[in-house]
Amino acid sequence: MAALVTVREYARLTTGAAAGSLDEAAVPVAVFDWLCAESERLRASGAALVQLEGRRWLRLDNYVGVIEAPCGTRIEILPKHVDGQDEQAVAAARNLLCKMLSRCLNLSPRESAATHLRTFDAPLTEWVMRQFLEGLDHLIKRGIRFDYRAVREQQRYLRGRLDVTRQLRQPPGREHLFQIEHDIFDCDRAENRLLRSALDRVCKLTGDPRNWRLSRELASYLAAVPVSADHATDFRDWREDRLMAHYRPLKPWCSVILGGHSPLAVAGAWRGLSLLFPMERVFERYVEACLRRQLPADTAVKPGASSRHLCRHRERDWFQLKPDFLLSRRDRSWVLDTKWKRLDVSRGMAGEKYGLAQSDFYQLFAYGRHYLDDRGELFLVYPKTVDFHAPLEEFVYSDSLRLRVLPFDLERDIVLGLDERLS
Repeated sequence: MAALVTVREYARLTTGAAAGSLDEAAVPVAVFDWLCAESERLRASGAALVQLEGRRWLRLDNYVGVIEAPCGTRIEILPKHVDGQDEQAVAAARNLLCKMLSRCLNLSPRESAATHLRTFDAPLTEWVMRQFLEGLDHLIKRGIRFDYRAVREQQRYLRGRLDVTRQLRQPPGREHLFQIEHDIFDCDRAENRLLRSALDRVCKLTGDPRNWRLSRELASYLAAVPVSADHATDFRDWREDRLMAHYRPLKPWCSVILGGHSPLAVAGAWRGLSLLFPMERVFERYVEACLRRQLPADTAVKPGASSRHLCRHRERDWFQLKPDFLLSRRDRSWVLDTKWKRLDVSRGMAGEKYGLAQSDFYQLFAYGRHYLDDRGELFLVYPKTVDFHAPLEEFVYSDSLRLRVLPFDLERDIVLGLDERLS
C-alpha cells in the first residue's frame, strides 16, 4: 500500500532522520527529487511548490491538499491553524480544510453538513472522490438528461432525410447507399461526457473500498456515455438552464477531478491525482461566503474591487489597488482585507507587534486613502487561534481613518466584532 505522509503548511521534508511530526517529516529519495523537479517546473508560472534548504531539506509553501508522487507516496498538507501533533489535531485540521473547500466550491448544504464532516477520517483525495460519487449517485437516481443529436451517415436504407447534394456526388457503383440525416435521442451530451470522464478517473485512482464499490456500480449506468475528448470545450458547453439544475452541484467536483478548477493541479507525465490549493485564496473565499451569511441583507459585499490606483504617471493610472472586499450599506463604506497568518497577542512589544506585518498596514492605508477618502474604518481579518481570540485595540492612521484587526472564528464562521463596527 502506498505511503501517506501528513504534514502542515511550511513543513520541512528530508531524506534523512526527521522528528516525524506535522512540521518535519522524512520522505524517500525518489519523492524528494521529484518534488524538486516539480517545483522547478512550476516556478516559471509563479507557483513554487517547495523551497530548497541546503541539500537535504525542503520547505513546503502555503499550499494545502494532497500531492501524489509517481511511486505512489502521497503527501497530505493540512492548514497550520490547528495546534497539536496528535491524531485529534490531524483530524481537526483535515475537517477544517474539507469544510472550507466545500464552501469555496459552492457545494450544496447536503454535502457540507457539519455532521457529515465530523465523521470524515480519510485523506482529502478520497473525500473529494466520495463527494463526487455521492452527488453522481443522487443524479442518476433522478435520471440523466437525454437530448436530440443530429447524425449524418451513410446507410443501405432510408432514415430521416436524404442529403441530396451528398447523394449526387457519390461515385459510380455506390448508388445502393444512401446519404442520410436524422436525429438520435441519446445521452451523448457535454455534461454526461464530463461525468463519465471524471468517473473513469475515480475508478482508476480510488483506494477506498466504499468509493471503489460505488464507482463500479455507477460505471455500469454510464457505460453508454462516451468519454469527453475535449474537457475545455465540454465545460464551456455545460448548460445552466432550469432543466439542468440538478446537474449544477456536480460541476465543481468534475472541475476538480479533471484538473480544470483546481488553482494548482500538479500534472505532467505522471497522471496521479494531486490537488493543491493556495491557503490564502481558500481563506479569502471562505470568509466571503461567511460574510454573506453573517451581514444583514442590506449590506453589499463586493469582492476584488479594482477601480482605484495608487498614483498617476503621464496621464495614466499606475499600481492598481485591489482590496479583498468592499462593504457598503446605504451611504457608508468599509474596506476588509484577509490574511492567513497566526497572530499572538502576547507578542505586543514594540519589536514584535503581535506578528503583524508593516507592509500590510501600508497596504490598508492606501486602500483607506483611495477607497474611503481618508474617512472611515478598515478591517484586517486573521484566523482566530488560542493566541488571538478577540479584536485588538484600534490602530489610528488619523483622526478620521482607523484600522481594526479582527479574528475570524473558523468554528462559528463569523468575524468577531464586525457586527458592532457596522451597526
